[in-house]
Amino acid sequence: MTVATLARRGRIYVLEARYQFLMVLREPAFAIPTLLFPLIFYLFFGVLMGAGSFSAAAPTYMLATYSVFGVMGPSLFGFGAGLAMERDSGVLLLKRTTPMPAAAYLLAKVAMAIAFGAAVVLGIFLLGAYGAGVMLYRWQWFALAGVVLAGVIPFCALGLAVGAWSRGRAAVAITNLVFLPMAMLSGLWIPITIFPAALQDVANVLPAYHQAQLALKIIAMDGGQTTLLHVSVLGVQSLAFLAVAAFGFRRAGTGAVSIRPGGMS
Repeated sequence: MTVATLARRGRIYVLEARYQFLMVLREPAFAIPTLLFPLIFYLFFGVLMGAGSFSAAAPTYMLATYSVFGVMGPSLFGFGAGLAMERDSGVLLLKRTTPMPAAAYLLAKVAMAIAFGAAVVLGIFLLGAYGAGVMLYRWQWFALAGVVLAGVIPFCALGLAVGAWSRGRAAVAITNLVFLPMAMLSGLWIPITIFPAALQDVANVLPAYHQAQLALKIIAMDGGQTTLLHVSVLGVQSLAFLAVAAFGFRRAGTGAVSIRPGGMS
C-alpha cells in the first residue's frame, strides 16, 4: 500500500469522525442530555449536597462514579440508538454504497463517544475541584481520566449489540432500559455498599460496576477486588457483546460491521 493510498484512507477516517461528531452535536436530543445530565447530577449530589452526605469523601467518590456515568451515555446511545436509527433511515445503506471502510464508520462513533465523554469528564473534574473542593494528586487526575475514558470500549461494544438487535426509535427506549438500571445497580449514583447483599451480587455481572471499581481504585475508594479481575471481566464482556452484535447483523441480513478492502459490505 503506497503512501498516497494510506493518506487517502486516513483522510476518510478523519472526515467520517468529523461528520459523525457534527451530526450528533447538531442533534439536541442527543447532545444536550449527554453533556448536561451528568454535570447537573454531580452539581446537585456531589457539590450542593456533598457536604451533608453520608461521608466527607462523598464528592470525591462521586467524582469517579459520575465520570463513568458520563462516559456511558455517548457510548451506549451513539451505538445503540444512533446505529439503529441510521440503519432504519437509510443512512447506513447509503454509506455501504461508498468505498468507505466499515472500520471508519465504527471508529468514528468510538471517537465521538471519546470526545463527548472527555467533555463531560472535564466538566465534572472542574466542578469537583472548584465547587466541591476535591483534592487529588496530579497523577490521580490524569489516571482517573484515562481509566474512565477507557470505559468507552466495553460500553460501545454493548451499544453495538443493542443497535444490532433494535429497530428505529425503539432502540432509544431499549438503550434507556439498559443504561439507567445499570448505572443505578453498579453504584454510580450511590455507593454499592448501601445496597442489599443480593443487589451487590448482581452488580458483579455489570460492566459499569467493574469500570467504576477501576476508577475508584485510583482514589483508593474501591471495594478491594483486584485490577486483573475487573479488566478480565470487561474484556470478556466486550468480546461477548461484539459476538452478539455480529450475530444480530447477520440475522438482520446486513453486513454493516463486516470489513472488506473496497469498503463497507
